[in-house]
Amino acid sequence: MKDRSSDPLIDVSQLKVGMFIHLDLGWMSHPFPLSSFKLSSEEQLGILRRLGLKQVRWSPGKSDLQTDSAPVPLPIAESATQDPDQAAKEVHRRALAEQRAALNLCEKQYGEAASAFRGVIDVLSRDAHTSRDQTIALTAAMLDKMLVEGDVSIRLLNEGAGDRGTAHALNVSIISLLLGRAFGLGRDELMDLGVGALLHDIGKAELPARVRNRDDSFTLAETQLYQQHVMKGVALAQQMGLASGPMLVIAQHHENADGSGFPQRINVDRMSAAARIVALVNRFDGLCNPLLASKSMTPHEALSLMFAQGRNRFDATMLNAFIRMMGVYPPGSAVQLTDDRYALVVAVNSSRPLKPKVMVHDRKVPREEALIVNLEDHSDLGIRRSLKPNLLPREALDYLSPRTRVAYFFESAATAPAGEMAA
Repeated sequence: MKDRSSDPLIDVSQLKVGMFIHLDLGWMSHPFPLSSFKLSSEEQLGILRRLGLKQVRWSPGKSDLQTDSAPVPLPIAESATQDPDQAAKEVHRRALAEQRAALNLCEKQYGEAASAFRGVIDVLSRDAHTSRDQTIALTAAMLDKMLVEGDVSIRLLNEGAGDRGTAHALNVSIISLLLGRAFGLGRDELMDLGVGALLHDIGKAELPARVRNRDDSFTLAETQLYQQHVMKGVALAQQMGLASGPMLVIAQHHENADGSGFPQRINVDRMSAAARIVALVNRFDGLCNPLLASKSMTPHEALSLMFAQGRNRFDATMLNAFIRMMGVYPPGSAVQLTDDRYALVVAVNSSRPLKPKVMVHDRKVPREEALIVNLEDHSDLGIRRSLKPNLLPREALDYLSPRTRVAYFFESAATAPAGEMAA
């Protein structure tokens, strides 16, 4: 990626609509979906001034100022004089750079969210109210990036959050918020949902390490001890002074629609909407990312199992909406295309779930130079079937490198790379 330190600084008071700017702030420190973007409205200028910044960096070559003094952007390619092969290589290079930048942005944002969540847990035992305030701030920051105009895709990341507890909390909160967004929940409802999802497992910190993750080999006593994390979580939530909305999520995230859950064995009619969402997403992530990676299911297998065996356990309307949002082949799924090539699903747009973005195994292209194929752009190409990674040919398995741990983030249409390779 380009070193932006060479971009000139400009006083915030001199900014104009059309300038392409870079905010040298952490993702949690501003409300914009991106840290680098073109100013498109006076409202954005007002927000920048309220942030208290004195100067920002800007890229004259990426700006679009309708004045005589505005720099003229360089042409994308001198195709008229360039050799066709060189022109194709240049297009590929630019597309690859955009693709890497978009993924790097997602991973940086995810990393900042992970760091913020670890801060929440670190301070909880010393200052419960500060921990609450930090959780609310983290949820608000995620919503500010998520509640944008246009489509939002679910994106597979290369790297997880590090420790399993942080990765689980972020996966559950991010996917729960996306599902709540799809249901049209208001901001206050989404805030309760997000805070509750982030903190749904906080009671596990009060348990012995050996019983923090449910195992089929547990004795009855160990199972009962494990189940106490719910009530211990509610007690911590009370110390934090959480509102009733997120507290219900913590109290009910292991309840089932048919009354077979724990600890209260209530049915769907007595569960809050946010708790029904988190119970569903919590189960999905638990199947994809169990304590032992050898027991993990592919995202496609997890959804299939939940639909086939768990329909009574979940709110049917929410389960169907969840499957539509994640797609039949969620990010992280290894698949075979209708032209017999193998691929890895890397992003799904919930409005077109049968046409995800995939990285295709291509012997002619080095893996580090592989471009993403958007199946939406190819009416004659689709997915034939999902495969367990161990059923991929060795060469395709090494190339696609399916993750044993799945980490998700979100990506707005504005951040997605524009250039993608032809199929």
